[in-house]
Amino acid sequence: MGGKEQFLIDAKGKKTGVILPLGRYQKLMEDLHDLSVVAERRDEEPVSLHEMKRRLKEDGLL
Repeated sequence: MGGKEQFLIDAKGKKTGVILPLGRYQKLMEDLHDLSVVAERRDEEPVSLHEMKRRLKEDGLL
């Protein structure tokens, strides 16, 4: 991810915002989405590899 963030500051020199390169912003948004999916599925029962393969074959995806 190229580029460096830039900070917005108020009259007292306190950081109030940040400007990110677009690629870095997009990566952060993808990571945030991935984390939200993990949090939503935290309490789901795990599925075995055998069961997942069976489901994928049943759906015609494998």
